[in-house]
Amino acid sequence: MKKLLLMAVLLVTGGCSEERQSFNESPSVLFDTAHGETAGEADWVIDGAFSDFAAALKKSGYDLKQSKVDDRITYDSLKSYEMFVLAEPNIPLKESEQTALKQYAENGGSILFISDHYNADRNMNRFDASEVLNGYRRGAYGDPAKGMTDSERNSAMMADISSSDFLSDTFGVRFRYNAIDDVTMTTMKDAFNITKNVHKVTMHAGSTVAITNPAQAQGLVYLPELTNRDRWNHAVDQGVYNGGGEDEGPFIAISKAGKGKAAFIGDSSIIEDATPKYVREDNGREKTTYDGFKESDHEKLLMNLAKWLTTQEDYTTFEHNDNKKTPLLKMEEPAHSTEPKKEPWANPGAGYLWYDRNTFAEGSYGASQQERANSTSSNNIQILSPSVAAPKENIQIKVRTDKAVPTKIAIVMKNNQHVGLFNGRPPGESNAYTPKHYDQYYECYFNGRIAREAEGQLTIQVIQNNKITATKTLNLE
Repeated sequence: MKKLLLMAVLLVTGGCSEERQSFNESPSVLFDTAHGETAGEADWVIDGAFSDFAAALKKSGYDLKQSKVDDRITYDSLKSYEMFVLAEPNIPLKESEQTALKQYAENGGSILFISDHYNADRNMNRFDASEVLNGYRRGAYGDPAKGMTDSERNSAMMADISSSDFLSDTFGVRFRYNAIDDVTMTTMKDAFNITKNVHKVTMHAGSTVAITNPAQAQGLVYLPELTNRDRWNHAVDQGVYNGGGEDEGPFIAISKAGKGKAAFIGDSSIIEDATPKYVREDNGREKTTYDGFKESDHEKLLMNLAKWLTTQEDYTTFEHNDNKKTPLLKMEEPAHSTEPKKEPWANPGAGYLWYDRNTFAEGSYGASQQERANSTSSNNIQILSPSVAAPKENIQIKVRTDKAVPTKIAIVMKNNQHVGLFNGRPPGESNAYTPKHYDQYYECYFNGRIAREAEGQLTIQVIQNNKITATKTLNLE
């Protein structure tokens, strides 16, 4: 006991007790979904590819909520929650939202910030998560909308956006713009039992955190020594900044801001699982995510971190820890940062506008409800599929309905010629299946391919009781 208390005194101003009390018996956690957390292959929602993390939190007594797609971050929307999760946002934070986050933390709230490697720009808007969270776009400090079209620049998503060193000024850290490939980490600096029984952490293309104010922030998990071979294959600069180790910056760090706390993770892959719920918003294709939460000691680490974040403690700094500032490169100074390669890294899909949800593919998170209604019949049937496909390409189509009616589908051209291949048979209708019951709907899915002779615009037909009850357009690449 004396040893534990001595460690606590060395780590924090004023010390802390071994028995720390949470705000509530069931701490409340809010996950943000309004800033592009489901763009591209990301599916960071509690009923999607963050569902394993969500299930573990619920099992431990946490009360989870998720914001709506168009919610702004305000102090009033945060103040009733013990913890707020910002998981790889790809839409920039407005000045008012940064102000709300600062007020929330200073008044006792906790925030979990999750980033990714540099240039992980999932919606092709020139902002990746590290830039969104840091508060400025690399190489565009003087003009956050640099290189954007007039429509992008004047969109509601870019209103009230300005450059600042928000994360460093508020929490004493900054996400670095490095890009490091598959690395296993075994170097831990324990504080508050966060890395207790954590022996291995794995990164799959991520970044690290720069400690800019050691009195306010400290690192927990560090990379081994690295060489250029550890650089992510698609990195647009040197990828590895300081040869790994402590000088590269921690992969996971924590911070104090007033009465509140924050934690920072340089890669979303340690939290994700392989159960994405939504299709891609840009092209309607199925997403692929991976079982990172169950890998290495990630679950133990994340649950320890959540416990610390949702525990109220009186100290306000880490003034007496042994952390040091992370040595930075000149190009990492916000106002003098450079853009190594013209952005975005790829052209957006035809018709897709990251700032206009009316252009999102049906079945993606945040897709326009009006668009969704126009693509189905009036029988309360929803067809979830890619909006674009290619001949001979595998395709999965889901049908949701409010009744357990035997259902089959067909894919036809304008002349009603069948071009859907199902169950290893020539083009024609699929087998019939009875939808499975979920919480608020029934659902069945069909795996098939588009015949090579398909051309023009196709139509997906839902067939029940020998009648076509819903249709949806499917475009060919």
